[in-house]
Parts: sequence; structure tokens; C-alpha cells
Amino acid sequence: MKLRIINGPNLNLLGKREPEIYGGKSFEDYFKDLQHKYPSIEFSYIQSNIEGELITHIQDSDDVYDGIILNAAAYTHTSVGIGDAVAAIGTPVIEVHISNTFTREEFRHQSYISKYAKGVVLGFGLQSYDLAIQSFL
Repeated sequence: MKLRIINGPNLNLLGKREPEIYGGKSFEDYFKDLQHKYPSIEFSYIQSNIEGELITHIQDSDDVYDGIILNAAAYTHTSVGIGDAVAAIGTPVIEVHISNTFTREEFRHQSYISKYAKGVVLGFGLQSYDLAIQSFL
């Protein structure tokens, strides 16, 4: 099985940025944990702060991966383009958020991705990614 994890803006700052919301572990360290925990899965991971790059990575993943785990971060609430990219591909996408977006600012309650996603996992910290992976097993 091949899964691609795509992370959006500011997630490169995990471990430093607002640890009370996002925790104290970098995503790179967490990614190593995932690779050890799921040795039978071939993972690919990318992070970008640039909306167009995220769209290109979503499009390029179609028919190459068995699934995509997408944390579009702030673009979740603003990017029609990312939502359209998810709608345009056949590869299933799980939308993931580390925090519970519904307990935060009202603008974070809107997602342009959820309608096209296979499922949504939010509010379980980095474990949200584990839950998304399990949905593909």
C-alpha cells in the first residue's frame, strides 16, 4: 500500500508553533514514528506553504497512491482550488486536522475539502494521522 501525506502551510513549524494546540513534536519526527509503526506501508510526505504546489501534489498523486492524507491547514477554509483538486481525482482523500477546528475561530468551521473527502478526522492531535491511515487498512 502506498499513502501520501500532504501538509499545508505552517505545519513545518510543528513542535514550535502553539504547542498548546499542536503539541511539541515536529512532523518529521512523527513521520519517522509512522514509518516504524506501519512498515508494510510505503509513505510519501510533502509539506508546502504554497497553495498551487499543494494542488499540483494532489493532482500528481492520482493513480500513483492508494490514498492521500491531506492536512491543508488554513487553506482548508479558503481554497476552492484545493477542494476542486480533491474533487477532480479518483484517489481517496482523508482530510485531517490536528486540532478540533470546531472549537476554534468560526472561520475554521468551513471546509472546501470535506465534501469531496472519503472522510474527515480532526481533534486527536497527531494521532489524527494514525486514524486516517487505519481507514485505509
